Amino acid sequence: MDRSILIVEDEKEIRDLLAHYLRKEGFALSFARDGEEGLSKALSDKPALILLDILLPEMDGLEVLRGIRSNREIAGTPVIMLTAKGDETDRIVGLELGADDYVPKPFSPREVVARVKAIFRRSVPRTVPAEEGIYKKGELLLDVARHEVRYRDRTVPLTSKEFRILKVLMISEGKVLSRETILDRAWGERTHVLDRTVDVHIANLRRKIPLLAKAIETVKDAGYKLRET
Repeated sequence: MDRSILIVEDEKEIRDLLAHYLRKEGFALSFARDGEEGLSKALSDKPALILLDILLPEMDGLEVLRGIRSNREIAGTPVIMLTAKGDETDRIVGLELGADDYVPKPFSPREVVARVKAIFRRSVPRTVPAEEGIYKKGELLLDVARHEVRYRDRTVPLTSKEFRILKVLMISEGKVLSRETILDRAWGERTHVLDRTVDVHIANLRRKIPLLAKAIETVKDAGYKLRET
């Protein structure tokens, strides 16, 4: 299994701190000190995961994330954003652009490691129950084994969180799911994740897959449901 991580962070102390803890867990690391270098290395190295600071020289982290998500080769790479504590605006924008998770600064390096390991655990192939196969709705197909979504015979690049939320909705088609339920099923282990996060990812799914613009119904004061065909 690929356990490579690209750390895009301009502060040497933070890079060294993260490197110390992540190397102890056996991860292979590469580094970038500014946004332009970060995007370049993401494209050339194709790491399994990216830790991305928002406040970077040359190109900020949100622009780097936009570049990652717009490139078909690396669009699905999990990205954990490192954000300034209490800066909810940057976090929401990051989620809208497709960030998988965020950790506010100052952070515990052990928490970062836990978030990283949680993402890697979810990507490990495993023996799955029968329900974890292929789901169809009209011209939309979700293939769990291939981690692929196709709409009208074209692959739709989704982030890992968008994929998991769509899977949760398709498994529970016709049922109303609260935002908390969706978070629990899609994130598994979560801390510092806002209910608003679900709204952002749902908006992304509706934008990327036209069928879902009407098929995902917002149920006032309750949550969301995928309408039955």
